Amino acid sequence: MDDMTDVKSAVDTIDFSTNPIIQKLNELSITHNTYAHTLSMTADELVANVPLPPSSNETHTKNLFFKDKKHGMFLVVTCTDAECNTKELGKMLKLEGKTNLRLADEELLLEKLGCKKGCVGPLSIMNNVEKDVTLVLDEGLMSKSKVHSHPLRNDASTALAPSDLLNFMKQVGVEPTMLTFPKKGDAPLSGKVPSSRPDGDKSSSKPKIPPKDKNAPKSKDMNKKQTKKGETQLALKWKKEENFAMWYSDVIVLSEMISYYDISGCYILRPWSYKIWELIQDWFNIQIRKLDVDNAYFPMFVSKDRLEKEKDHVEGFAPEVAWVTKSGEGDLAAPIAVRPTSETIMYPAFADWIRSHRDLPLKLNQWSNVVRWEFKDPTPFLRTREFLWQEGHTAHSSFDDANVMVRQALDLYRRVYEELLAVPVIPGYKTEKEKFAGGHSTTTVEAYVPVAGRAIQGATSHHLGQNFGKMFDINYQDENGDTQIAWQTSWGLTTRTIGVMIMVHGDDTGLVLPPRIAPLQAVIVPIVSKKHPLESFSEYCGGILKSLQDKDIRCKLDDRSIYNPGWKYAHWEQKGVPIRIEVGPRDLENKQVRMVVRFGGEKIDVGVDDLADTIAKKLEEVQNNMFTKAVQFRDDHLVKVTDWKDFVPNLELHNLVLTPWCGGEHQDWEEWVKEKSREESLANRGEAGEDDRTATSVAAKTLCIPFNQPELPEGTKCIASGLPATCWVLWGRSY
Repeated sequence: MDDMTDVKSAVDTIDFSTNPIIQKLNELSITHNTYAHTLSMTADELVANVPLPPSSNETHTKNLFFKDKKHGMFLVVTCTDAECNTKELGKMLKLEGKTNLRLADEELLLEKLGCKKGCVGPLSIMNNVEKDVTLVLDEGLMSKSKVHSHPLRNDASTALAPSDLLNFMKQVGVEPTMLTFPKKGDAPLSGKVPSSRPDGDKSSSKPKIPPKDKNAPKSKDMNKKQTKKGETQLALKWKKEENFAMWYSDVIVLSEMISYYDISGCYILRPWSYKIWELIQDWFNIQIRKLDVDNAYFPMFVSKDRLEKEKDHVEGFAPEVAWVTKSGEGDLAAPIAVRPTSETIMYPAFADWIRSHRDLPLKLNQWSNVVRWEFKDPTPFLRTREFLWQEGHTAHSSFDDANVMVRQALDLYRRVYEELLAVPVIPGYKTEKEKFAGGHSTTTVEAYVPVAGRAIQGATSHHLGQNFGKMFDINYQDENGDTQIAWQTSWGLTTRTIGVMIMVHGDDTGLVLPPRIAPLQAVIVPIVSKKHPLESFSEYCGGILKSLQDKDIRCKLDDRSIYNPGWKYAHWEQKGVPIRIEVGPRDLENKQVRMVVRFGGEKIDVGVDDLADTIAKKLEEVQNNMFTKAVQFRDDHLVKVTDWKDFVPNLELHNLVLTPWCGGEHQDWEEWVKEKSREESLANRGEAGEDDRTATSVAAKTLCIPFNQPELPEGTKCIASGLPATCWVLWGRSY
């Protein structure tokens, strides 16, 4: 904003600290630039009084507050050069029947948005506590680098990145409707179906009603205005290929995986997602017991002294540690940390329990929550301030025994991704730069996210060496009576797994769940009508349900009478249930069902006598086919590069890049690649720099040194340093 100094006057001395919007932005840790300027009542005055640099790709907003006696109230926010015709707006919003959108008076503005005429902006929607105003945003705002709007006063503006504007709306419980507005002078454009999704527990909300199923029975008693969120609003607003981030947000909410919480970066795992986590837990517990690993639980708090005992370890986590400093109204004698990980919590106990070589190996696992106060762009499942995980911690009598444990744990993580989630991963070593703080070495499994073209760290397993043993005096007497220090490992898998699975397999309809972790593997939907009521299907569908349950197939009979079959089809497709079993009147006569497969959309008629066996086989077939498809897509985006000139162009093609490397210990050249790739990528895009607040970057980083190394011809040079290459290393843009 340095270029706007000339438009700022003596009003620059305004104190914004008491402004409710500024307070809310600060509370949510959303970066903003709020500045004073000449009083401007209209959008045209604002453009004239507060000019933005032509090359900045920034915009002020035009804000219109409409009311309609039948359809309610709408706050419409567009670019200043957009055309907003009320007749066309009604069509764009798909408002049924006659519409009469008129500008609201100042009294209603004050009542609903808490601001006067001329002071309206999109951020004022936070004052609409009744959630009875639909926020409509111009799609054109999303292509801008900054959006400037009034913070309840017309002598100031707040500049936000579009992503931060949407994040603000999300945090205050508002889901905006996105429409494409024509520019002044252009022909009007048809808009998208409105997707305003206010909180489901707000009785005054007005969710979108889906098109009626022509074959469904009419329901005279259904009060559409009282229909809750998620019960009728089935269509995703965003396409995966068009806007991946917003598609992801849409999917996890509408499929009932996640609900947002009033603390930024913390989310509610709804039963559908938590069941997936339970299924992963069930499988994992069986596997670790085969390795003689026992489950335990340790406290979530750690003292400052213990946390800071291992210098490198605490430095790696220091920016993310959350501290408890008060109890009621009083201060604690000393602050205590909420665990970011449990090494410093568990290892004093290890020191007490391990005295002799007979006490080794000690192998423990715990299922718990962890708090890491990430401030960069929290994303449900992927990057959250609190998350669920398992963490294994073991102690051994030798380096080699510990190393075996490291690889055994990592192979379990590979199997979770590949055998349960149908997501292929690449196992390998982390470089020195990327390894676990305070550890000897780190192994990892790295996944690839289609469309986004980014890698994501799936899980890690660390060889801690003897460093922590020395710090916490984990000593034992060997067979000769000599004092030795234990060798240790730690390894962890988080609820990030769920997010990776969603991003890899989901489509424009919603979730596509691999059968082995689907909460429901099959759902039975009777096709009821007035002529064929639910009672006529009960015995037949009940028998199908029992036959599937006897085969240990997780299934459900959807016998809810308030929804028609078409609605149920869409509902369960969005939730990703692998197989839908349709039962109609002809199926009763022919003793068959219609089986519809979520992955691929296959529809086949199956005799009821063979149904359980057929579905069991089909579930395995789907599981394998989903994995094969994901492998093929990943492999199509995995390339070898031996010349730097080809490196960044391949990143731009959303590829993972395998290059010759002079060794994981060369942190200086690793940093060089990161900065050089960032510089070239930004130059290609015509951008001056990156937004430091976002967690994703255009820069490349090392993902791993793969265990499976291609042949390295003698004389091959490192792609960065030109030194003799000693290995191949995998690079990519990463979450």
